[in-house]
Amino acid sequence: MTDLEAYYNKFNEDKRLDSRHGRVEFITSQKYIHESLEAAGKDREPGQIKILDIGAGTGRYSIPLAQEGYDVTAVELVKHNLGRLKQKGCGVHAYQGNALNLKRFERESFDVTLLFGPMYHLHEKEEKLTALQEAVRVTKPGGRILVAYVMNEFTVLTYGFKEKHILEALQNDMLTEDYHCTEKANPLYSMVRLEDIAELDAQVNAARVRIIAADGAANYMRQYLNALSEEEFDAFVNYHLATCERMDLMGASAHTVDILEKGEKSI
Repeated sequence: MTDLEAYYNKFNEDKRLDSRHGRVEFITSQKYIHESLEAAGKDREPGQIKILDIGAGTGRYSIPLAQEGYDVTAVELVKHNLGRLKQKGCGVHAYQGNALNLKRFERESFDVTLLFGPMYHLHEKEEKLTALQEAVRVTKPGGRILVAYVMNEFTVLTYGFKEKHILEALQNDMLTEDYHCTEKANPLYSMVRLEDIAELDAQVNAARVRIIAADGAANYMRQYLNALSEEEFDAFVNYHLATCERMDLMGASAHTVDILEKGEKSI
């Protein structure tokens, strides 16, 4: 068993996304998934639109989309997560697989591809690029690829300064001179900056439609969000949805989602 598998055998992703800060991320991601489905589906019925969810976890996104009638295929590395997803049923075609090798699927098979988990855990640039290339390969020309990342500044501000590990991090080469997290910062998670994402995008046959802050300030404000009434929390969600595309707020978000459209001509 890998360290990643051991971690996810204990980590409850469903519980995280059901928390208030997690709900902000889920609601925001769902909004842009549906926007992408509308753009890529070209007025077809849900059952005619094919979605691939790479790194699907226990099906937090796959299952609701399948329940809406979409043709959803899920790929998950961790057997524990895959087993939980299959137990939930709901018509998702679920397979064990690796984001770095999607040879099970032919090129240009899916209208929308979600790459929501793998980029969190791939440290090497070459691995990230391979995963992105595979996601683009299996997506139809004109289709959308949504790619989630964990952002560098959130980690530095929370783990480094808020939790007072900054001196330890600097002394142990967890950070570069310009405060970019190294692999030593976290053996499981890989943190990126906007320029790292842009560098990957430049190497694939897909162009950015937009990039969003999936959770914005929500992760910094967990205790304050928990203290809000439902009406106040709804107002926060509306605020976040109104500002989540602002580039001046993007880099400090805990998570971003890069939304790409595949070129009409395959290469």
